[in-house]
Amino acid sequence: MLFSAQELLIFALAALVLVLTPGPNMVYFVSRSLTQGPRAGLISLAGVVLGFVVHLLAAALGLTALLATVPLAFDAIRYAGAAYLLWMAWQAVKPGGAAPFEARNLPHDGPRTLFLMGFMTNLLNPKIAMFYLSFFPQFLHPERGELLLQSLTLGSVQISTSAAVNTLLILCAARVALFLNRNAAWMRAQRYFMGTVLGLLALKLLTEKKAAA
Repeated sequence: MLFSAQELLIFALAALVLVLTPGPNMVYFVSRSLTQGPRAGLISLAGVVLGFVVHLLAAALGLTALLATVPLAFDAIRYAGAAYLLWMAWQAVKPGGAAPFEARNLPHDGPRTLFLMGFMTNLLNPKIAMFYLSFFPQFLHPERGELLLQSLTLGSVQISTSAAVNTLLILCAARVALFLNRNAAWMRAQRYFMGTVLGLLALKLLTEKKAAA
């Protein structure tokens, strides 16, 4: 067995926090859906999913080679990942900042442009690259073998989670944006919840050791 049910559950939670954390993808989906309709948002999402696949393959191939040849690489990436998660936690709870669901005015574009913009928005999103590079090693088990298959399994969970949540966001963009902009207390609670989860994930990275091979 590559992963236990608990490991997959924890990873799925991390993937859910990632997709719910305000960032370029979320703002783009809401803005595109409000200005051009759900179909445009879904086409953009297809481009974003392709961007996820590129990030996944780059991380999977690179991490597999790195962890196989440099024993200390895991700890180095683990500490960097914990620091990044703590930074994300602070970004979630710090006061001020623009409302993540405030729509931007975007021009109407054709399907090809929508797809390419979604792809590039995700491909150039440092949050995604850091997630793959910092969090994946915590769930990889060299002693179990099949490192590439392990990475692809985790990536499939993350991409499926993101696609499902973003599809709902796109289809309900107008209602979600209106609700969140009118409910400041809910937005604060959401931010503090995300900050807490990210902080706990960082603590897990810092305290949990890999089993010996």
